[in-house]
This record gives sequence, structure tokens and C-alpha cells, in this order.
Amino acid sequence: MFATEPDVIYEDDEIVVVDKPAGQIVHRAPGHETGALADALARERPGMAAAGSPERPGVVHRLDIETSGVMVFAKTPRAYRELRKAFESHRDVRKKYLAIVHGSPNQKTGTVETTIGRKPWDAKRMAVNVPGGQRAVTHWTVLAKRGGVSLVEFVIETGRTHQIRLHAAHIGCPIAGDKLYGLSEKDRALRTRPARLMLHAVELSFPHPSTGREVVFAAPPPRDLLDFKV
Repeated sequence: MFATEPDVIYEDDEIVVVDKPAGQIVHRAPGHETGALADALARERPGMAAAGSPERPGVVHRLDIETSGVMVFAKTPRAYRELRKAFESHRDVRKKYLAIVHGSPNQKTGTVETTIGRKPWDAKRMAVNVPGGQRAVTHWTVLAKRGGVSLVEFVIETGRTHQIRLHAAHIGCPIAGDKLYGLSEKDRALRTRPARLMLHAVELSFPHPSTGREVVFAAPPPRDLLDFKV
């Protein structure tokens, strides 16, 4: 699986920006020792092995396995350090997503702010407003409504694990196809049952590690999201 060259959006001496397909893991993890996007990139770019750890070459941020969209990887140790600094501080980094959600928020635009942390009784799941959680801020805009679902744009100020999935569920509009935080009965009621989490990272901006100037990259929404039927 994923034996072909990754879909590269942009590349220079310091970074490589790709459009990650849904279903591909970003880096090796227990149960996913092969097929990682980072490994596929590093095979053709040996210098990436020095950018980060051997298990996560070039990885400065992540997308869930079922989430598609734009990602940046570092190709050099300097790029890795600078990008990690920017992504960890959330300074000058902007992430924009598109999602198909059940229902619709009460307002066309809005902001949700909570803390996010691991559930004390379930290490695989995150939860809002748990003891020891970290601040998480998400802005939403409803782009379209149809047949009980909505196309929503999410822009996140912070990058917590499962942030958009949790915040969408928190405002009563879980993402279609979300097996952890969604509503399986509503997924089954749709004309086309979601084959995956209907979430796509459509745009990413950050300071370039060499120049410090903002760069912006986008990944067009995939067909399964554009053609979603209800």
C-alpha cells in the first residue's frame, strides 16, 4: 500500500510539502510498522534521516491516519528545529480544514475554546475539559448545508490531538465517519456511508525555516469529500 511516490506540492532544499492521502500513517507506530509517509519521503531524500528521529524522519506535525491533506516535512536539521519551534508555539502557523459534519452549528461562524487532554479511563481517546488538559481554540465557518449535514471550514489556533474532531462533537456536530467521537447511527442513515473520517487539511501556512517569511500551501479537497452524498 502507498508504494508510489507521495504527491509533492512543493519542495526546496529545506522542506517538502505533500498532499497526504486518507488511510496513510504519517510515521511508524505500533501496528503500523510499514507504509508510513515519512519513510516514503525519506527513501528518496536521505538527508531527512538527520531531521528528527529515525522513526519520524522530518516529522514536525501530524494528521490522523484517516485525515487527508497538506503537510510539511523538514529535510534538514535546521529546518526541523525551526519548524518544530513554530508549530509547538503555534506562532505564525495557520491550519485550515474542511469537514462534513452532522447537523449544523447554531451560527454561521463561531469559536470554541476548551482544554483537551487524555481521558483518564481510556488512553486512546482525548476529551475536552479534563484535569490537566491544554488550551485548544477552533474557529468555524459553515460553507454549505444539505440533507442533515454541513460542509464546515475549521481554522485552529492550537494543534492538540484530535482537536477538530473533539470540538466538532462538542458543539453538537460530529464529523461524518468519525469512529471515536462520531455518531455511527447517523453515519448509517446517510445515502452513502462514509468510508473514512470526512476531514481534509486544505491549507497550511508557516514561516519558511530559511527566510522566516510566511509561505502558504494548499491541497484541493479530494473527490470523496466533494462528491459526498446524503
